[in-house]
Amino acid sequence: MSKHLLAAACAAFLLAACNGDTTAAPAAQAQSDAPAASAAADGRPFAIEEIARFAEPWAMTFLPDGRLLVTEKAGTLKLYDPARGTSGDIAGVPEVAYGGQGGFGDVVLHPDFDANHMVYISYAEAGDGGAGAAVARARLTLDGNGSGALENPEVIWRQVPKVSGQGHYGHRIAFDRDGMLWISSGDRQKFDPAQDMQSTMGKILRLNDDGSVPADNPFADRGGATAQIWSLGHRNPLGIVFDAEGRLWNHEMGPKGGDELNLVERGVNYGYPIVSDGEHYDGRPIPDHSTNPDYRAPVISWTPVISPAGFIIYDGAQFPDWRGNGFIGGLSSQSLVRIAFDGESAREAERFDMGTRIREVEQGPDGAIWLLEDGGRGAEGRLLKLTTPAAG
Repeated sequence: MSKHLLAAACAAFLLAACNGDTTAAPAAQAQSDAPAASAAADGRPFAIEEIARFAEPWAMTFLPDGRLLVTEKAGTLKLYDPARGTSGDIAGVPEVAYGGQGGFGDVVLHPDFDANHMVYISYAEAGDGGAGAAVARARLTLDGNGSGALENPEVIWRQVPKVSGQGHYGHRIAFDRDGMLWISSGDRQKFDPAQDMQSTMGKILRLNDDGSVPADNPFADRGGATAQIWSLGHRNPLGIVFDAEGRLWNHEMGPKGGDELNLVERGVNYGYPIVSDGEHYDGRPIPDHSTNPDYRAPVISWTPVISPAGFIIYDGAQFPDWRGNGFIGGLSSQSLVRIAFDGESAREAERFDMGTRIREVEQGPDGAIWLLEDGGRGAEGRLLKLTTPAAG
């Protein structure tokens, strides 16, 4: 999709500056077919197998027993068993503010899940002033019938303030190796809050696993929302992941041009909306990062955009040559983008044409790469499994 067509599509859905994340791909596109199980004739180094379909899937995570938790944007949490091909519901999901880019978001396991069975979820939450992202935690209980429940869900973080609109929630979740909770928070298409230290919009936040603020956060002594902030000047961060050395990387959608991959560091300002490698959708220019050294430039910038969504750094056995590489799903680019890292630098190494919008990327227990196809306008999105051709 060209940036001009993309801008028109965003305006049509009242999601100006959404950079390809309208989640409104036509149903025909959502059903765009990769082979059910094949090594692509164009030489892609993996076989693609369709495993299941879900209603507007957004995120997924594997349980220790190999089953999958899959979030559906309208507010359903599914438990899927790849071995049996069965799917059940997990009850107890909080009410979500569904519409536009809003709805049920991420799902991750606590690092000590085997002991405490705690699951963390993100979602758009309605309230005074409009809506905002929220993160809750709950104990996951499973029955013997392929379903279960979230027990005693507790909201441990809320984006402040709540505002009107249905875009740029961000709300990706990750844990680091020390058990700290990290949350990406979008600017909600309000621009200036990304630079407002009294707002958690347009930020990456670092918290303890109970939602409290670590004493060593860069702005902890200021209290309130400011104490939660690790970095600022972000637009719509839809992927955060730690590499093997503990470095945090995020990707985010730029405006019209200028998608970013950033190395996220303590207290750093990444510049949005003061600087960007893109421009406003109405054509107004934004100064490039190179014009102001006070703001950290991205490690990679994409124009035309890829519309990044989902993010892993691979460490499995099935694709040994890709260990340490990142994989990012592409929405408007309909791609899977491979990133090669070299310490604190990175480059796009390869881009695979998937022929459909890719919303989520995960690594499976056996080292396969699993993708969720974006399902817009209530359409189904496929769960795809990528394996080596011999394994497929």
